Amino acid sequence: MRQTEELRPLSFETGIQLHAAGSCLIKVGRTHVLCSASLENKVPGWMKGRGTGWLTAEYGMLPAATHTRSDREAARGKQQGRTVEIQRLIGRSLRQAVDLAALGERTLAVDCDVLNADGGTRCAAITGAWVAVALALKSQELSAALIRQVAAVSAGIVETGDGRRGLVLDLEYEEDHLAAVDCNLVAARPIVVGGAGGELDLVELQGTGEGRSFSRKEATALMDLGLAGCATLMAAQLATLA
Repeated sequence: MRQTEELRPLSFETGIQLHAAGSCLIKVGRTHVLCSASLENKVPGWMKGRGTGWLTAEYGMLPAATHTRSDREAARGKQQGRTVEIQRLIGRSLRQAVDLAALGERTLAVDCDVLNADGGTRCAAITGAWVAVALALKSQELSAALIRQVAAVSAGIVETGDGRRGLVLDLEYEEDHLAAVDCNLVAARPIVVGGAGGELDLVELQGTGEGRSFSRKEATALMDLGLAGCATLMAAQLATLA
């Protein structure tokens, strides 16, 4: 049985999409996200002539990714606010990983498509997309542009009727549903020759009291748990690339 401070079963499968510069299927428990990264020899109009590149991200959930089929957002004619929020999070998180000036006037376009959703899709998307970005840059001999490693994980305070559960790492859907406090954490650390080094920095910390407020002590405990989870994710990322 998985312990509350452990990640769900984790795997990465690379080279899934033949035509993407880099691709990765990340599986975190029953949450599965296909991530790809493509390099385009252009930048947005507002960036032309600056000599620097850009990274942008798109996120989507396939209709049958959840227990109840949802319509494609293209069929509705617009994206939901949740989708826009998540893809902005993915983009700004991954921009922490890349020296955009080293790209030249190129755009890294990242796509994250949720095949199965069982909690933590945005965190899985960031973690898997970093692998896809690393592979894309390597394929174009631009590995020097990858300067930081980025991973993300959820954590929460789960309180059941008997009150036996506390801090839980990497929440699946049912755990997230029961969580009194829910947190998503994105972390980064510099890449050095032979691997990664240095302490993890926070890129983003989103915490919400769903059923109650929470103390500074609890916030610190959630942050420490999330950082430990990100360190484990980063070790798995590097093992995949190796």
